[in-house]
Amino acid sequence: MKRDIDDLLDMLSEDEEESKDIIREISSTFTEYKTLIEELELRGMLSAPEDKKDCLFTIHAGSGGTEASDWASMLLRMYTRFFDTMGFRWEQVDFIPGDTVGIKSVTVEVKGEYAYGYLKSESGVHRLIRISPFDAAHKRHTSFASVYVLPEVDDIEVTIDPSDLRVDTYRSSGAGGQHVNKTDSAVRITHIPTGIVAASQNERSQTFNKETAMKLLKAKLYQMKLDEEKARLATLEDEKKDISWGSQIRTYTFQPYNLVKDHRTNIETGNTGSVMDGDLKKFVRGYLIKFGKFE
Repeated sequence: MKRDIDDLLDMLSEDEEESKDIIREISSTFTEYKTLIEELELRGMLSAPEDKKDCLFTIHAGSGGTEASDWASMLLRMYTRFFDTMGFRWEQVDFIPGDTVGIKSVTVEVKGEYAYGYLKSESGVHRLIRISPFDAAHKRHTSFASVYVLPEVDDIEVTIDPSDLRVDTYRSSGAGGQHVNKTDSAVRITHIPTGIVAASQNERSQTFNKETAMKLLKAKLYQMKLDEEKARLATLEDEKKDISWGSQIRTYTFQPYNLVKDHRTNIETGNTGSVMDGDLKKFVRGYLIKFGKFE
């Protein structure tokens, strides 16, 4: 690509109109070259073994009822658009609707090269400040939702004693499908020693839902092991992220002004519409540059 730019520079002439076309082509080629370099730079920072893996992406609404459930639904829309932008394939594997609108919880399986590596930056609490469409007095409300990103672990040894599991079946509460609320096809698996719960209700088959729930459970147990290991290593102290409700990683402000700010990197933008349409690359890149390890 560098040779292409050099060749175009050699083609510049005294003809102003002809040179304008060549300059535009040089600019376009340079932009492609810059994008490629940035992509390779980010790939170099995704050096952990789990970074290349597919992942399970979960959104939980925080306290606040309707407001929080609507915010969780807005985040789901934002992230699925980002998945599409990145060329990732995705599918909902568990869905719990809100009491009136939105969602209480949703888990999405995301597949693609370096899916976990690119999406791990989104784990944490996301805060929304806006004038509520559900408040007749048009007051400003603050809502919270948490995001958890777990690497899939099909090829990693995670030993689970079957006697440590409690398997419950129930009727699906998701939207759509003739099987919904008619058969006990949904599966919930509880790992008794840790209290970790994984569920799936996306498939018609109870067998398939059990397989998906086990995949999610293994991912959660693997993530727990990773977190325990990080806690033991003093060199990784700075990488710990508190995802309690009081310490959001990013704030999305719609009123009285428009601003999305990442509190870990201080990257911000006033184009809230673009962000909510899935334009998250600047935040992901900023996180990886600050916290990634180049190899």
